[in-house]
Amino acid sequence: MAAVVAASGVAPVRARFVTSKEQFHAYLRDRGQEEEKEKEQEEEEVSIGQGEPPAKRVKAEGAGRDEESGEDAGAEEKEPVERKRARGQNKSRPCMKPNHYEQNRLCPSVTQGCADKCFFGPRCRFLHDVGEYMALKPPDLGHRCVLFETFGKCTYGVTCRFAQAHLGDGFQNIINTELAKQWEGKALVRNSLSKELQHQLRKRKFSFKRAEEFLRALAKPHGDGRKGGKATGCSAEEQEVSNCTRPQEGHGDDPACPVLPGQGEDPKADGLQSPSPTGDEEAPSIHTVGPVTDEDVIKLRPCEKRKCGNLPFRRICKRLGADVTCGEMAVCTNLLQGQASEWALLKRHHTEDVFGVQLEGAFPDTMTKCAELLNQTIEVDFVDVNVGCPIDLVYKKGGGCALMTRSNKFEQIVRGMHSVLDVPLTVKIRTGVQEKMNVAHKLIPRLREWGAAMVTLHGRSREQRYTRSADWDYIAECAQVASPMPLFGNGDILSYEDANRAMQMGVSGIMIARGALIKPWLFTEIKEQRHWDISSSERFELLRDFTNYGLEHWGSDTQGVEKTRKFLLEWLSFLCRYIPVGLLEFLPQKINERPPYYMGRDYLETLMASQNVDDWIRISELLLGPVPPGFTFLPKHKANSYR
Repeated sequence: MAAVVAASGVAPVRARFVTSKEQFHAYLRDRGQEEEKEKEQEEEEVSIGQGEPPAKRVKAEGAGRDEESGEDAGAEEKEPVERKRARGQNKSRPCMKPNHYEQNRLCPSVTQGCADKCFFGPRCRFLHDVGEYMALKPPDLGHRCVLFETFGKCTYGVTCRFAQAHLGDGFQNIINTELAKQWEGKALVRNSLSKELQHQLRKRKFSFKRAEEFLRALAKPHGDGRKGGKATGCSAEEQEVSNCTRPQEGHGDDPACPVLPGQGEDPKADGLQSPSPTGDEEAPSIHTVGPVTDEDVIKLRPCEKRKCGNLPFRRICKRLGADVTCGEMAVCTNLLQGQASEWALLKRHHTEDVFGVQLEGAFPDTMTKCAELLNQTIEVDFVDVNVGCPIDLVYKKGGGCALMTRSNKFEQIVRGMHSVLDVPLTVKIRTGVQEKMNVAHKLIPRLREWGAAMVTLHGRSREQRYTRSADWDYIAECAQVASPMPLFGNGDILSYEDANRAMQMGVSGIMIARGALIKPWLFTEIKEQRHWDISSSERFELLRDFTNYGLEHWGSDTQGVEKTRKFLLEWLSFLCRYIPVGLLEFLPQKINERPPYYMGRDYLETLMASQNVDDWIRISELLLGPVPPGFTFLPKHKANSYR
């Protein structure tokens, strides 16, 4: 027992539940094979003579080859070696878009009931014959369609992967008129990008009166003869960058302008710090603590930069007690260009009663214009400026954490956005850029003067990433400096006790990020001041609700199903870090403790504890049916994120 508890960095699971890696995977493998055999027997009874779906056949054949050749154990031994070589960054992770899994697609004009108006005519590469499409369509994934049961109508018709629930004779889409009438005219999701607005943005016909007025004032010469910044007629990339920065360097500071501690009298250089190493030099030396994302270390490929807001997960958090929700970070330049994928990050479900959007940018002109654009076109309760993003891609362009070192531009951005918004402007920052060089306490009073209504402080610097625990003592110091402006703290909260300690530091509230991914019922625990020993079946029902919300939001056709599966798998890669309360030697679980291999109180609880991608896929198949042929998945975040 003592050896288990004393193990450094390992969560204190009771000795009777702890097992070895080999026994853990052997148990899941054996139980999985038993379930597959039972499922195959059921399918044979239902449809004798029909072949297995391609994905299942390939999987079964692969398992058979492993058993015959005895390569199964070798594969398990080889996996950690490959993971170590990649430093947990999953650099070779595959990237397949959901539409790659559907070879024979029905033309959208047919789905919308206007096949004779197909724009491409005979050149169209999609199918127009519904009978031919149905003959080639993969088998349905279930007998119930959540869209049909909820709204009385499934807009995806024959392309729905649960179409048997609402298809009549001749593949006609059945409509429950009584139920459909209840939802008629109700906007379930707001803040969508209309075609008219997209056209105005792309043709640069949208009016930015208030923003241009501020930017004209900003461009006027100051008393020292310098201009505050170029505001009209040029792009952000062409603007002059102050504070010893040059556009080609992007990260917003320069070794030629060092600022030592105690030189804070110069308001323009108060937040300056020397730059951290650039490029890939810093990644190998980083030792992380806790389950983290690796987007700050890994360069995303073009196919991964297309974004889609995770509104279904926010619905889960809201239902479990979250008071305020905020959309994912959106890049202001992409919003101004009318990119639909970026505007998806602004979507708001009608259950989100207090909702904000988060913007990232590096220059006053684009940020101010974007703020006015959102102020005029979407329903939002506050706008947040992300000055805490550590991602290299953002930092090197002068955005995110780099704004903490570019106080001139930072001030212009906050003042500009405040001048055009009718809702509060909030700012999220870190302690600083470099470790042991905190500057947040210097910036916070100035942010209050510039117009910020609230500040959220993450208790780590950019350089630290997750190598240290969040510095709540420093957050407490900053909360006093911020008064009377509210300050929210962020970092390492995974239990109601963590939340209570945080609130005792004098903060006005707390923001939860990773903790919500590991256990979204944390909000309930905080509200009810208890540890919830949530059962595996209750957790599974949360996953089922998430998939239903995902199908509502992204669609019930193949693309919608696979997009839902992708987000589900990303969430499972965090959810597996949770250790059930009833298995712990003492409470609470700490966010930076690695779960040991343990046997749960039932098969499902053990399956949910697995950090193996194949087991996450197995859980997704319980909810969304078999994966398509050739399906692959690796999470973006680090697999070996505990050190």
